[in-house]
Amino acid sequence: MVLCLTLLIMPSAAIAEVAEVKVPAWNDDYSVFVKNLEAGKTDIDYRRFRESFVESKQFQVANLARAQIDELRTSIQTLIQEEKYSDLIDVAKRILSIDYTDMDAHKILRQTYKILGDSGDEEKYHDIEIGLLKSIVRNGDGKTCGTAWPVVQVKEEYFILRMLGAKLKNQRIDSNGGLCDRMEVETEDGDAVYYFDVKKVVEGYHRLGIK
Repeated sequence: MVLCLTLLIMPSAAIAEVAEVKVPAWNDDYSVFVKNLEAGKTDIDYRRFRESFVESKQFQVANLARAQIDELRTSIQTLIQEEKYSDLIDVAKRILSIDYTDMDAHKILRQTYKILGDSGDEEKYHDIEIGLLKSIVRNGDGKTCGTAWPVVQVKEEYFILRMLGAKLKNQRIDSNGGLCDRMEVETEDGDAVYYFDVKKVVEGYHRLGIK
């Protein structure tokens, strides 16, 4: 177990040879989900999958690897501009090796495999990206705290706002009908407000010892 932790949080330069998603060795629900998804078994309960990540040992590993993930993310735009598709795949899969629920990484893989004409992998990562997204937005309408979209990580909120073409203007906690992030945004159609249920986010912080 200690060895697996060490490998996952090593600096990216030391694991540049990673070419495939590494399935966590914990043998918990999250690890089983990742193994099945990478094998192309995409018909799963994506909400349960997302929640299983927060409950897993891998969630603690991902918290320790935040700087590594940030470093990988900063390289993506340059790789896109330079059309370095194999490097893009490598970066996205290294992110997924840390957090397989990362919708941005699945989106990058889906788009890159489409460019490369790999319809099999394009379809797989498309199905996973959309499955993750629908598991949030189909569980409410996001218009009130009582009908908020349920997220397990804050980055899911920002992914959805980007997909909506919404620019964040202000954010605050709202406890009127639940525990929510109230996001005031600007869109092409004018100002709007979206609500995200963050109870699972808070539970995740507690598991990490963050009050």
